[in-house]
Amino acid sequence: MPFVRRTLRAAVLATSLAFGAAALPAHAASLTIGLSGDITSLDPHYHNVTPNANVAEHMFETLIAKDEKMRFKPALALSWRAVDETTWEVKLRPGVRFHDGSEFTAQDVVFSLARPAIVKNSPSPYTIYTKGFKDVVAVDKLTVRITTNGAYPLVPNDLSTIYMVSKKVAENASSDDFNSGKAMVGTGPYKFVSFRKGDRVELARNDAYWGNKPQWDSVSLRILTNDAPRVAALLAGDVQVIENVPTSDIRKLSADPGVSVFKVPTFRMMYLHMDSDREVSPFVADKAGKPLPRNPLKDARVRQAISKAISRQAIVDRVMEGAAEPTGQLVNSSLFGHVPGIKPDTADAAAAKRLLAEAGYPDGFQLTLHTPNNRYVNDEQVAQAIASMLTRIGIQTRVEAMPSASFFTRANKLDFSFLLAGWGADTGEAGSSLKSLLATYDPGKGWGASNRGRYSNPALDAKLSAALTTIDDRAREKLLQEATEIGIKDYGVIPLYYQINVWAAKKGLTVIPRQDERTYAFSITR
Repeated sequence: MPFVRRTLRAAVLATSLAFGAAALPAHAASLTIGLSGDITSLDPHYHNVTPNANVAEHMFETLIAKDEKMRFKPALALSWRAVDETTWEVKLRPGVRFHDGSEFTAQDVVFSLARPAIVKNSPSPYTIYTKGFKDVVAVDKLTVRITTNGAYPLVPNDLSTIYMVSKKVAENASSDDFNSGKAMVGTGPYKFVSFRKGDRVELARNDAYWGNKPQWDSVSLRILTNDAPRVAALLAGDVQVIENVPTSDIRKLSADPGVSVFKVPTFRMMYLHMDSDREVSPFVADKAGKPLPRNPLKDARVRQAISKAISRQAIVDRVMEGAAEPTGQLVNSSLFGHVPGIKPDTADAAAAKRLLAEAGYPDGFQLTLHTPNNRYVNDEQVAQAIASMLTRIGIQTRVEAMPSASFFTRANKLDFSFLLAGWGADTGEAGSSLKSLLATYDPGKGWGASNRGRYSNPALDAKLSAALTTIDDRAREKLLQEATEIGIKDYGVIPLYYQINVWAAKKGLTVIPRQDERTYAFSITR
């Protein structure tokens, strides 16, 4: 089978690329990084959101890691191979120890892969990556065998997303125990020191780390969600590195002789989600402000009108100041499952008005667009631009912006009718985007975890289900592309653009820009 042969080759390559331990640098130092996203929890299995994962990965590791271009490389697993279509074998790295000195073994893997299903009140569960596993068994201390629910080719992708925790420490630990530091015991290059919510996370180098030792003996991850203070902190020397440089400051920082700027197009798709499920939606009304008896967002023609009202290029040029790329689909051209033929809708206000009239709303209606105001680059400004464009076609739109912690809590309770958010395909392919955003909500299957509009299309579900059990890469990609086409043509979500991520650092420091938006202290060098 082509897939198995390729997987075996990948496993051999993975082993040959294994990290080697390196000596500690002669002159250790401290590093302070200004992060742009708030941290909702330190529990690495609680909330599947990039700011949490970014911090977690300093202390916790996955079996399989990804480099800055989303290519697999070994981490706590030395190799992985498909034994047959429903069985995978993972060989663990020997000699790895947790921060408390205990040995990392297959029992910790079994526990870690089971734990996401029992984490309480998760706003966006990691079960999207574990529901494909039927059974996980420790064959011996350094071997794990995974049995899947039917043929399932995405095991390596899923294993690259789940963090390994200590069974001994975490077996009876709550998410609060992680936030307090009590359960913060991983295998990563840094150890937990302290966490002040909304302020900072303090770390100390793990001198017993199995891999390359980072240059910095202490790291402070400061949470600076507002753009201006984050830039000011860099220029004042309070932090040495910042992420998500505001678009308005890119040119100024690029010209500053004391600053280095690093850029890369990311896999972060910004999109609009609509309540296409409920008969009556809470933030939809007629022009007089009275609730409509039927939710217009249920009609695909209305969703298409919204898409056609939006000039993505104008948002990229004027709001994002060029630091984005317009899109009409879920993943960019570098990722598996991209559909070359799907282009973003061209802005056409006249066509949008015709679609509204055809759907029975010639005079439009009222709508509220909810958005975070401290999670994505220029998120509130983008929402205001979209509201203005929709108002021009008769959909009188107001914006309600709020901090990301409140936004995601409410979004996951389905409080909103219409929202702006972002999604990064952490597995490096379209399957996770489809499973999370467009698949019919089904907690038992781990589908629809971030489907906050409760979009549902049986035809898409059927294509996705087939893709997730198809071993042959070419056939699987075709199924993912077909599922994507169904969801996009039905406007289950409205993709807008991919962010271009920008970091800035004190001159003399080098930041490796990553497609997955991570900012790792251990990959910043001088």
